[in-house]
Amino acid sequence: MPWTTRPSTPDDATWIAELRAVVLRPDLERLGRYDEVRIRQRFLDAFDPALTRVIVVDGADAGSVVVRPAHDGTWLEHFYLDEGVQGHGVGTQILQSVLAERHPGPWRLNVLQGSPARRLYERHGFTLDSEDEVDVFLVRGD
Repeated sequence: MPWTTRPSTPDDATWIAELRAVVLRPDLERLGRYDEVRIRQRFLDAFDPALTRVIVVDGADAGSVVVRPAHDGTWLEHFYLDEGVQGHGVGTQILQSVLAERHPGPWRLNVLQGSPARRLYERHGFTLDSEDEVDVFLVRGD
């Protein structure tokens, strides 16, 4: 599946928030944490179009990824793909492309406890940094 990314605009916030709600729902329900309103609002409150890239697959908007610099490294956040695109290697290709970029400090991210996405990140060198009852925080050295 051919893919590219494009810069995000403020108009992308609503559909990315909806994608987030769909993609994270199974894990959040399993953890007893799904809230129909909160899942969207948390994204909308943190949305920064300047840091967000829209993933375009076969000419259609199909996901997002955020690369956010911070004092403790560079955070990979809001990496979501439409379910119809998942399982075709697109996520792996995008992750490899992002990780090939030069950013300061270690890469950091978090996934929900029990999320199958954790395996993808571990295959790409991420290791456990810390965890709590909901989140697993992973790190990948420089």
